[in-house]
Amino acid sequence: MYAIVDIETTGGHASANAITEVAIFVYDGLQVVQEYHTLVNPRMPIPYYVQSLTGITDEMVAEAPGFENLAEDIYGLLHDKIFVAHNVNFDYSFLQHQLAAHGYELKCKKLCTVRLGRKIIPGLPSYSLGNLCRSLQIPVLQRHRAAGDAAATVRLFELLLQRDTEQAIAGALKVGSKEQFLPPNLPPEQVKQLPANPGVYYFHDQKGKVVYVGKARNLRKRVNSHFTGNNAGHRRQEFLRNIYSISYEITGTELMAEILESVEIKRLWPVYNYAQKHVEFNYGFYTFEDQDGYLRLAIEKRRKYSNPLHVFKLLVEGHQLLRNLIRKFDLCPRLCFLQKGNGACLPLQEHTCHGACEKKEPAALYNNRVQEAIDWLQQQQPSFVIMGHGRGVDEQSCILMEKGRFYGMGYLPRDVAVTGSDQLKDFLTQYPENEYIQNLIRLHATGKAARLLPL
Repeated sequence: MYAIVDIETTGGHASANAITEVAIFVYDGLQVVQEYHTLVNPRMPIPYYVQSLTGITDEMVAEAPGFENLAEDIYGLLHDKIFVAHNVNFDYSFLQHQLAAHGYELKCKKLCTVRLGRKIIPGLPSYSLGNLCRSLQIPVLQRHRAAGDAAATVRLFELLLQRDTEQAIAGALKVGSKEQFLPPNLPPEQVKQLPANPGVYYFHDQKGKVVYVGKARNLRKRVNSHFTGNNAGHRRQEFLRNIYSISYEITGTELMAEILESVEIKRLWPVYNYAQKHVEFNYGFYTFEDQDGYLRLAIEKRRKYSNPLHVFKLLVEGHQLLRNLIRKFDLCPRLCFLQKGNGACLPLQEHTCHGACEKKEPAALYNNRVQEAIDWLQQQQPSFVIMGHGRGVDEQSCILMEKGRFYGMGYLPRDVAVTGSDQLKDFLTQYPENEYIQNLIRLHATGKAARLLPL
Protein backbone atom coordinates (compact mmCIF):
# COMPACT_ATOMS: atom_id res chain seq x y z
CA MET A 1 0.00 0.00 0.00
CA TYR A 2 1.29 3.44 -0.95
CA ALA A 3 0.76 6.82 0.70
CA ILE A 4 1.20 9.46 -2.01
CA VAL A 5 1.92 12.72 -0.26
CA ASP A 6 2.32 16.42 -0.92
CA ILE A 7 2.69 19.24 1.59
CA GLU A 8 2.97 23.01 1.52
CA THR A 9 5.20 24.76 4.04
CA THR A 10 6.37 28.15 5.25
CA GLY A 11 9.92 27.52 3.98
CA GLY A 12 12.44 25.08 2.60
CA HIS A 13 13.68 23.18 5.67
CA ALA A 14 11.88 21.43 8.47
CA SER A 15 13.91 22.53 11.48
CA ALA A 16 12.84 26.19 11.29
CA ASN A 17 9.60 26.07 9.30
CA ALA A 18 6.16 24.52 9.51
CA ILE A 19 3.55 22.77 7.39
CA THR A 20 0.58 24.78 6.08
CA GLU A 21 -1.22 22.05 4.11
CA VAL A 22 -1.14 18.24 3.86
CA ALA A 23 -2.64 15.92 1.26
CA ILE A 24 -2.34 12.12 1.46
CA PHE A 25 -3.77 9.73 -1.14
CA VAL A 26 -3.71 6.08 -0.05
CA TYR A 27 -3.21 4.03 -3.22
CA ASP A 28 -3.36 0.23 -3.43
CA GLY A 29 -1.58 -0.09 -6.78
CA LEU A 30 -4.80 0.07 -8.76
CA GLN A 31 -6.81 2.93 -7.33
CA VAL A 32 -6.99 5.54 -4.58
CA VAL A 33 -8.77 3.99 -1.61
CA GLN A 34 -8.57 6.90 0.82
CA GLU A 35 -8.02 10.66 0.60
CA TYR A 36 -6.91 13.04 3.33
CA HIS A 37 -6.52 16.79 2.90
CA THR A 38 -6.33 19.64 5.38
CA LEU A 39 -4.91 23.09 5.91
CA VAL A 40 -2.63 23.36 8.94
CA ASN A 41 -2.08 26.33 11.22
CA PRO A 42 1.73 26.70 11.19
CA ARG A 43 1.80 28.84 14.36
CA MET A 44 4.02 31.31 12.51
CA PRO A 45 3.55 33.91 9.76
CA ILE A 46 3.66 32.67 6.18
CA PRO A 47 6.22 34.68 4.18
CA TYR A 48 4.71 36.81 1.43
CA TYR A 49 6.64 35.07 -1.34
CA VAL A 50 5.26 31.72 -0.12
CA GLN A 51 1.75 33.16 -0.01
CA SER A 52 2.10 34.34 -3.59
CA LEU A 53 3.41 30.94 -4.70
CA THR A 54 0.83 28.73 -2.98
CA GLY A 55 -2.09 31.11 -2.51
CA ILE A 56 -2.26 30.06 1.16
CA THR A 57 -2.52 33.15 3.37
CA ASP A 58 -2.32 33.73 7.10
CA GLU A 59 -6.08 34.34 7.12
CA MET A 60 -6.77 30.97 5.48
CA VAL A 61 -4.90 28.99 8.16
CA ALA A 62 -5.91 31.09 11.15
CA GLU A 63 -8.81 28.78 12.04
CA ALA A 64 -7.14 25.57 10.77
CA PRO A 65 -6.03 22.91 13.29
CA GLY A 66 -2.41 22.91 14.44
CA PHE A 67 -0.24 19.92 13.61
CA GLU A 68 -0.53 18.74 17.21
CA ASN A 69 -4.21 18.06 16.55
CA LEU A 70 -3.49 16.17 13.32
CA ALA A 71 -0.40 14.15 14.22
CA GLU A 72 -2.25 11.00 15.32
CA ASP A 73 -4.35 10.81 12.14
CA ILE A 74 -1.41 11.58 9.83
CA TYR A 75 0.80 8.99 11.52
CA GLY A 76 -2.00 6.42 11.21
CA LEU A 77 -2.17 7.04 7.46
CA LEU A 78 1.59 6.90 6.88
CA HIS A 79 3.35 4.54 9.26
CA ASP A 80 2.57 1.21 7.55
CA LYS A 81 2.66 2.49 3.95
CA ILE A 82 5.31 3.12 1.32
CA PHE A 83 5.79 6.88 1.36
CA VAL A 84 5.69 8.31 -2.20
CA ALA A 85 6.32 11.93 -3.13
CA HIS A 86 7.95 14.09 -5.75
CA ASN A 87 11.37 14.86 -4.22
CA VAL A 88 10.42 12.56 -1.38
CA ASN A 89 13.07 13.61 1.12
CA PHE A 90 11.57 17.10 1.35
CA ASP A 91 8.05 15.96 2.28
CA TYR A 92 9.32 13.07 4.38
CA SER A 93 11.74 15.24 6.40
CA PHE A 94 8.98 17.72 7.26
CA LEU A 95 6.44 15.11 8.30
CA GLN A 96 8.98 13.02 10.18
CA HIS A 97 10.24 16.13 12.01
CA GLN A 98 6.74 17.34 12.91
CA LEU A 99 5.57 13.88 13.99
CA ALA A 100 8.66 13.38 16.15
CA ALA A 101 7.90 16.67 17.90
CA HIS A 102 4.58 15.18 18.98
CA GLY A 103 5.80 11.75 20.02
CA TYR A 104 5.49 9.71 16.80
CA GLU A 105 8.46 8.01 15.15
CA LEU A 106 7.91 7.73 11.40
CA LYS A 107 9.90 5.01 9.64
CA CYS A 108 8.72 4.20 6.13
CA LYS A 109 10.18 2.93 2.93
CA LYS A 110 10.26 5.79 0.45
CA LEU A 111 9.86 6.22 -3.29
CA CYS A 112 10.84 9.40 -5.09
CA THR A 113 8.98 10.10 -8.33
CA VAL A 114 11.81 12.41 -9.43
CA ARG A 115 14.31 9.55 -9.24
CA LEU A 116 11.90 7.01 -10.67
CA GLY A 117 11.00 9.38 -13.51
CA ARG A 118 14.64 9.76 -14.48
CA LYS A 119 15.10 5.99 -14.49
CA ILE A 120 11.84 4.80 -16.07
CA ILE A 121 11.30 7.69 -18.53
CA PRO A 122 14.81 8.96 -19.32
CA GLY A 123 15.68 11.81 -21.62
CA LEU A 124 13.05 14.39 -20.66
CA PRO A 125 14.20 18.02 -20.46
CA SER A 126 13.09 18.50 -16.83
CA TYR A 127 11.82 16.35 -13.98
CA SER A 128 10.17 19.04 -11.88
CA LEU A 129 6.56 18.10 -11.22
CA GLY A 130 5.11 20.80 -13.45
CA ASN A 131 7.40 20.14 -16.41
CA LEU A 132 7.18 16.37 -16.05
CA CYS A 133 3.38 16.49 -16.05
CA ARG A 134 3.41 18.74 -19.11
CA SER A 135 5.72 16.32 -20.94
CA LEU A 136 3.46 13.39 -20.05
CA GLN A 137 0.19 15.30 -20.58
CA ILE A 138 -0.92 14.86 -16.98
CA PRO A 139 -3.31 17.63 -15.94
CA VAL A 140 -2.46 19.51 -12.74
CA LEU A 141 -5.27 21.30 -10.96
CA GLN A 142 -4.25 23.89 -8.37
CA ARG A 143 -0.46 23.81 -8.87
CA HIS A 144 1.50 24.42 -5.65
CA ARG A 145 -1.43 23.31 -3.52
CA ALA A 146 -1.08 20.03 -1.68
CA ALA A 147 -4.22 18.32 -3.00
CA GLY A 148 -3.60 19.36 -6.61
CA ASP A 149 0.06 18.33 -6.61
CA ALA A 150 -0.64 15.07 -4.75
CA ALA A 151 -3.38 14.14 -7.26
CA ALA A 152 -0.95 14.82 -10.12
CA THR A 153 1.66 12.67 -8.38
CA VAL A 154 -0.88 9.85 -8.17
CA ARG A 155 -1.35 10.02 -11.95
CA LEU A 156 2.38 10.19 -12.45
CA PHE A 157 2.99 7.20 -10.18
CA GLU A 158 0.34 5.18 -12.03
CA LEU A 159 2.14 5.91 -15.29
CA LEU A 160 5.50 4.94 -13.78
CA LEU A 161 4.05 1.64 -12.57
CA GLN A 162 2.75 0.91 -16.09
CA ARG A 163 6.06 1.70 -17.79
CA ASP A 164 8.35 0.06 -15.24
CA THR A 165 9.53 -2.80 -17.45
CA GLU A 166 12.92 -3.00 -15.71
CA GLN A 167 11.48 -3.35 -12.20
CA ALA A 168 12.97 -0.06 -11.04
CA ILE A 169 10.31 0.39 -8.36
CA ALA A 170 10.84 -3.08 -6.91
CA GLY A 171 14.58 -2.46 -6.95
CA ALA A 172 14.17 0.85 -5.13
CA LEU A 173 12.22 -0.91 -2.36
CA LYS A 174 14.79 -3.64 -1.72
CA VAL A 175 16.47 -3.63 1.66
CA GLY A 176 19.63 -1.55 1.43
CA SER A 177 18.61 0.12 -1.82
CA LYS A 178 20.30 3.47 -2.26
CA GLU A 179 17.09 4.78 -3.77
CA GLN A 180 15.78 5.09 -0.21
CA PHE A 181 18.21 7.78 0.82
CA LEU A 182 20.08 9.23 -2.16
CA PRO A 183 19.49 12.86 -3.17
CA PRO A 184 16.78 13.13 -5.85
CA ASN A 185 19.08 14.25 -8.66
CA LEU A 186 22.03 11.90 -8.08
CA PRO A 187 22.22 8.78 -10.30
CA PRO A 188 22.66 5.70 -8.07
CA GLU A 189 25.10 4.19 -10.58
CA GLN A 190 27.64 6.87 -9.66
CA VAL A 191 27.47 5.85 -6.00
CA LYS A 192 27.62 2.12 -6.77
CA GLN A 193 30.81 2.50 -8.81
CA LEU A 194 32.74 4.26 -6.04
CA PRO A 195 35.79 2.25 -4.95
CA ALA A 196 36.71 1.38 -1.36
CA ASN A 197 40.09 3.15 -1.72
CA PRO A 198 41.35 6.30 -0.04
CA GLY A 199 40.79 9.40 -2.13
CA VAL A 200 39.08 12.72 -2.70
CA TYR A 201 35.51 13.06 -3.95
CA TYR A 202 33.73 15.99 -5.58
CA PHE A 203 30.00 16.76 -5.53
CA HIS A 204 28.84 18.71 -8.61
CA ASP A 205 25.72 20.81 -9.11
CA GLN A 206 23.41 20.85 -12.14
CA LYS A 207 25.92 22.88 -14.18
CA GLY A 208 28.83 20.62 -13.27
CA LYS A 209 30.40 23.07 -10.81
CA VAL A 210 32.07 21.56 -7.77
CA VAL A 211 30.02 22.46 -4.67
CA TYR A 212 31.77 20.22 -2.13
CA VAL A 213 35.14 18.46 -1.81
CA GLY A 214 35.77 15.73 0.75
CA LYS A 215 38.45 13.20 1.63
CA ALA A 216 37.98 9.59 2.58
CA ARG A 217 39.78 6.53 3.84
CA ASN A 218 37.09 4.56 1.99
CA LEU A 219 35.41 6.55 -0.79
CA ARG A 220 32.30 4.37 -1.01
CA LYS A 221 31.55 4.44 2.73
CA ARG A 222 32.29 8.12 3.17
CA VAL A 223 30.11 9.29 0.29
CA ASN A 224 27.21 7.10 1.43
CA SER A 225 27.50 8.55 4.93
CA HIS A 226 26.50 11.97 3.57
CA PHE A 227 23.07 10.64 2.66
CA THR A 228 22.16 8.71 5.81
CA GLY A 229 20.40 10.26 8.80
CA ASN A 230 17.46 12.61 8.81
CA ASN A 231 18.90 16.03 9.59
CA ALA A 232 16.12 18.45 8.70
CA GLY A 233 18.26 21.59 8.76
CA HIS A 234 18.23 24.11 5.94
CA ARG A 235 21.91 23.71 5.10
CA ARG A 236 21.73 19.93 4.73
CA GLN A 237 18.49 19.94 2.74
CA GLU A 238 19.79 22.55 0.31
CA PHE A 239 23.08 20.66 0.02
CA LEU A 240 21.32 17.41 -0.91
CA ARG A 241 19.06 19.10 -3.48
CA ASN A 242 22.07 20.52 -5.31
CA ILE A 243 24.04 17.27 -5.77
CA TYR A 244 23.71 16.07 -9.37
CA SER A 245 26.90 14.07 -9.91
CA ILE A 246 30.04 12.75 -8.21
CA SER A 247 33.61 12.50 -9.41
CA TYR A 248 36.63 11.27 -7.47
CA GLU A 249 40.37 10.76 -7.46
CA ILE A 250 41.98 7.75 -5.81
CA THR A 251 45.03 8.34 -3.64
CA GLY A 252 47.47 5.83 -2.21
CA THR A 253 46.98 6.82 1.43
CA GLU A 254 44.56 8.69 3.63
CA LEU A 255 47.24 11.33 4.32
CA MET A 256 47.51 12.04 0.60
CA ALA A 257 43.72 12.37 0.46
CA GLU A 258 43.79 14.89 3.31
CA ILE A 259 46.48 16.92 1.56
CA LEU A 260 44.71 16.87 -1.80
CA GLU A 261 41.40 17.82 -0.15
CA SER A 262 43.02 20.91 1.37
CA VAL A 263 44.63 21.88 -1.94
CA GLU A 264 41.34 21.47 -3.81
CA ILE A 265 39.30 23.45 -1.27
CA LYS A 266 41.73 26.35 -1.60
CA ARG A 267 41.67 26.04 -5.41
CA LEU A 268 37.94 25.57 -6.01
CA TRP A 269 36.44 27.33 -2.96
CA PRO A 270 33.29 25.09 -3.01
CA VAL A 271 30.16 26.70 -1.62
CA TYR A 272 29.37 23.91 0.90
CA ASN A 273 32.89 23.53 2.32
CA TYR A 274 33.04 25.60 5.47
CA ALA A 275 36.24 24.31 7.08
CA GLN A 276 39.68 25.36 5.75
CA LYS A 277 38.24 28.39 3.94
CA HIS A 278 39.56 30.89 6.46
CA VAL A 279 42.29 33.23 5.29
CA GLU A 280 45.69 32.27 6.68
CA PHE A 281 47.64 35.36 7.67
CA ASN A 282 51.03 33.66 7.45
CA TYR A 283 54.25 35.58 7.19
CA GLY A 284 57.55 34.74 5.58
CA PHE A 285 61.17 35.79 5.20
CA TYR A 286 61.95 37.25 1.80
CA THR A 287 65.26 38.42 0.41
CA PHE A 288 66.12 40.93 -2.31
CA GLU A 289 69.08 43.03 -3.40
CA ASP A 290 68.79 46.81 -2.96
CA GLN A 291 70.10 49.51 -5.31
CA ASP A 292 73.45 49.52 -3.55
CA GLY A 293 73.92 45.78 -3.98
CA TYR A 294 73.20 44.78 -0.37
CA LEU A 295 71.06 41.72 0.30
CA ARG A 296 68.03 42.56 2.42
CA LEU A 297 66.11 40.21 4.68
CA ALA A 298 62.48 41.29 5.10
CA ILE A 299 59.41 39.99 6.88
CA GLU A 300 56.26 40.29 4.78
CA LYS A 301 52.82 38.76 4.63
CA ARG A 302 52.98 35.63 2.61
CA ARG A 303 52.01 36.33 -0.97
CA LYS A 304 50.21 33.93 -3.25
CA TYR A 305 52.58 31.92 -5.47
CA SER A 306 55.60 33.44 -3.64
CA ASN A 307 58.50 31.37 -2.36
CA PRO A 308 59.56 32.64 1.08
CA LEU A 309 62.75 31.39 2.72
CA HIS A 310 60.85 30.48 5.86
CA VAL A 311 57.25 30.79 6.99
CA PHE A 312 55.63 31.42 10.37
CA LYS A 313 52.16 32.09 11.64
CA LEU A 314 52.65 35.10 13.91
CA LEU A 315 54.59 38.28 13.20
CA VAL A 316 56.20 38.14 16.64
CA GLU A 317 57.70 34.73 15.79
CA GLY A 318 59.37 36.23 12.72
CA HIS A 319 60.75 39.20 14.63
CA GLN A 320 62.20 36.91 17.29
CA LEU A 321 63.86 34.65 14.71
CA LEU A 322 65.18 37.61 12.71
CA ARG A 323 66.77 39.14 15.84
CA ASN A 324 68.47 35.82 16.49
CA LEU A 325 69.89 35.83 12.94
CA ILE A 326 71.08 39.41 13.37
CA ARG A 327 72.96 38.51 16.56
CA LYS A 328 74.33 35.22 15.28
CA PHE A 329 75.62 36.53 11.91
CA ASP A 330 76.32 40.21 12.69
CA LEU A 331 73.63 41.44 10.33
CA CYS A 332 72.46 45.02 10.23
CA PRO A 333 68.99 45.58 11.75
CA ARG A 334 68.46 48.57 9.48
CA LEU A 335 69.01 46.43 6.37
CA CYS A 336 66.63 43.87 7.93
CA PHE A 337 63.96 46.55 8.49
CA LEU A 338 63.98 46.16 12.28
CA GLN A 339 65.33 49.65 12.87
CA LYS A 340 64.03 52.82 11.26
CA GLY A 341 65.48 56.29 10.90
CA ASN A 342 68.53 57.74 9.19
CA GLY A 343 71.17 57.51 11.89
CA ALA A 344 73.63 54.72 12.50
CA CYS A 345 72.11 51.48 13.73
CA LEU A 346 72.58 50.59 17.39
CA PRO A 347 74.76 47.49 16.74
CA LEU A 348 77.17 49.71 14.78
CA GLN A 349 77.80 51.65 17.97
CA GLU A 350 78.31 48.35 19.77
CA HIS A 351 80.64 47.09 16.99
CA THR A 352 78.42 44.12 16.10
CA CYS A 353 77.37 45.71 12.81
CA HIS A 354 80.26 46.26 10.41
CA GLY A 355 78.82 49.38 8.79
CA ALA A 356 76.75 48.04 5.91
CA CYS A 357 73.97 50.51 6.81
CA GLU A 358 76.42 53.39 6.13
CA LYS A 359 78.07 51.60 3.20
CA LYS A 360 81.30 51.27 5.19
CA GLU A 361 81.33 47.52 4.72
CA PRO A 362 81.54 46.21 1.13
CA ALA A 363 78.32 44.66 -0.10
CA ALA A 364 80.08 41.39 -1.00
CA LEU A 365 81.28 40.83 2.58
CA TYR A 366 77.91 41.66 4.07
CA ASN A 367 76.10 39.52 1.53
CA ASN A 368 78.27 36.52 2.43
CA ARG A 369 77.01 36.69 6.01
CA VAL A 370 73.40 37.07 4.83
CA GLN A 371 73.84 33.96 2.71
CA GLU A 372 75.35 32.12 5.70
CA ALA A 373 72.27 33.11 7.72
CA ILE A 374 69.98 31.83 4.96
CA ASP A 375 71.92 28.56 4.70
CA TRP A 376 71.81 28.09 8.46
CA LEU A 377 68.08 28.80 8.55
CA GLN A 378 67.38 26.23 5.85
CA GLN A 379 69.60 23.64 7.50
CA GLN A 380 67.43 23.84 10.60
CA GLN A 381 64.44 22.71 8.55
CA PRO A 382 64.20 18.95 7.94
CA SER A 383 64.07 17.30 4.53
CA PHE A 384 62.41 13.90 4.39
CA VAL A 385 60.00 11.76 2.41
CA ILE A 386 57.01 9.82 3.67
CA MET A 387 56.61 6.58 1.76
CA GLY A 388 53.33 4.70 1.65
CA HIS A 389 51.00 2.45 -0.32
CA GLY A 390 50.38 3.27 -3.97
CA ARG A 391 47.14 3.03 -5.89
CA GLY A 392 48.13 -0.49 -6.95
CA VAL A 393 50.60 -3.20 -6.03
CA ASP A 394 53.18 -2.00 -8.55
CA GLU A 395 53.70 1.47 -7.13
CA GLN A 396 54.47 3.27 -3.90
CA SER A 397 53.43 6.74 -2.82
CA CYS A 398 55.76 9.51 -1.80
CA ILE A 399 55.31 12.86 -0.03
CA LEU A 400 58.33 15.19 -0.09
CA MET A 401 59.18 17.75 2.58
CA GLU A 402 62.18 19.80 1.50
CA LYS A 403 63.88 22.08 4.04
CA GLY A 404 60.72 22.27 6.08
CA ARG A 405 58.49 22.99 3.12
CA PHE A 406 55.92 20.74 1.48
CA TYR A 407 57.09 20.25 -2.09
CA GLY A 408 54.54 17.80 -3.48
CA MET A 409 53.52 14.18 -3.74
CA GLY A 410 53.09 11.41 -6.25
CA TYR A 411 53.80 7.81 -7.11
CA LEU A 412 56.86 5.89 -8.24
CA PRO A 413 57.46 2.27 -9.22
CA ARG A 414 57.81 -0.04 -6.24
CA ASP A 415 61.31 -1.15 -7.29
CA VAL A 416 62.75 2.40 -7.41
CA ALA A 417 65.09 3.16 -4.50
CA VAL A 418 64.93 6.68 -3.04
CA THR A 419 68.33 8.36 -3.13
CA GLY A 420 67.55 12.07 -3.04
CA SER A 421 64.96 14.78 -3.56
CA ASP A 422 66.10 15.71 -7.09
CA GLN A 423 65.63 12.11 -8.22
CA LEU A 424 62.13 12.04 -6.72
CA LYS A 425 60.86 15.22 -8.32
CA ASP A 426 60.44 13.60 -11.73
CA PHE A 427 57.74 11.41 -10.18
CA LEU A 428 55.99 14.05 -8.07
CA THR A 429 53.37 16.69 -8.67
CA GLN A 430 54.20 19.99 -6.98
CA TYR A 431 51.37 21.47 -4.91
CA PRO A 432 50.92 24.75 -3.04
CA GLU A 433 51.37 24.36 0.69
CA ASN A 434 49.51 25.89 3.58
CA GLU A 435 49.71 25.73 7.33
CA TYR A 436 47.08 22.99 7.54
CA ILE A 437 49.09 20.72 5.19
CA GLN A 438 52.34 21.38 7.04
CA ASN A 439 50.72 20.45 10.34
CA LEU A 440 49.23 17.27 8.83
CA ILE A 441 52.62 16.12 7.57
CA ARG A 442 54.49 17.01 10.77
CA LEU A 443 51.93 15.18 12.89
CA HIS A 444 52.10 12.12 10.65
CA ALA A 445 55.92 12.20 10.60
CA THR A 446 56.03 11.89 14.39
CA GLY A 447 53.74 8.85 14.40
CA LYS A 448 55.05 5.36 14.98
CA ALA A 449 53.58 4.00 11.73
CA ALA A 450 55.23 6.59 9.47
CA ARG A 451 57.63 5.24 6.83
CA LEU A 452 60.00 8.20 7.08
CA LEU A 453 63.21 8.52 5.06
CA PRO A 454 65.47 11.47 6.00
CA LEU A 455 67.22 13.19 3.08
